[in-house]
Amino acid sequence: MKKTRRNWTYFWFTVPGFLLYAFFFITPVVLGIYYSLTDWNGISQKYNLVGLENYKKIFQTSQFIDSLSFTFKYTILLIIFVIVLGISIALLLNRNIKGRSFFRAIYFIPAILSLLTVGLIFNQICYYIIPEIGKSLHINILSQNPLADKTLAMWTILFVNLWQGLAIPTLLFLAGLQSVPMDLYEVATLDGATNWEKFRYITFPFILPVVSVVFVLTLKSGLMVFDYIISMTEGGPGNSTQSIAMLIYKHGFTQNKYAYSIAEAIVIGIIIAAISAGQIYITEKKKAV
Repeated sequence: MKKTRRNWTYFWFTVPGFLLYAFFFITPVVLGIYYSLTDWNGISQKYNLVGLENYKKIFQTSQFIDSLSFTFKYTILLIIFVIVLGISIALLLNRNIKGRSFFRAIYFIPAILSLLTVGLIFNQICYYIIPEIGKSLHINILSQNPLADKTLAMWTILFVNLWQGLAIPTLLFLAGLQSVPMDLYEVATLDGATNWEKFRYITFPFILPVVSVVFVLTLKSGLMVFDYIISMTEGGPGNSTQSIAMLIYKHGFTQNKYAYSIAEAIVIGIIIAAISAGQIYITEKKKAV
């Protein structure tokens, strides 16, 4: 009797959370899937069911393919730099040096800033300051706004993203390093292991679960990059930095192709879920071995 009563108590405690989850997540997803099968413009009360036509159009337009290509390229570079730089900086901050707490605090400051604010600040830096520095130093590549160059624009956005977004991954790696037993390093030192061998056979296996988490978070961040682009280039020059999130925004809120933009969002959501699931499966398989 007491056990049954306790179970019902647990059940009623879960009901509010489930209702909120259903209202704010499940319902919008279901409605989104439904509207993606229509020609709704987001305003009109009348619309027609068109089936999978929106999904067919997505892969028939070069604009979506180009945006997807840019997004994947940007995401791959972001993941590589975040993991490599994050682990490297975490190893430095984990050393027993004077003022370590101060450097950790200073390094974390960019993480508390708004993405849009950071983008707007660097937009002004690229427009006014960098060209003047380039002209003063007679460096041709810096004598103009880097955001106006099709090649430099992506790298500039990537730099800003790393400057602002490296703090959290580094903090996660730093926490992972705390879990590595110091005894293993002492034994490895006695056996004559090099620093690289210590990192490869001791440090990295212990922080592999953290790498997996950072990978998924960075993957989502890269595939859904929007704030930096809209505040710095708005997808230009010549749509060279138009991410898939930016394209979805333009179709949905500036061109009134609401149902079509929902279909694009569902496609990119499926891609993110598939890649994340595959990466987690591979990581868990390695941990089992």
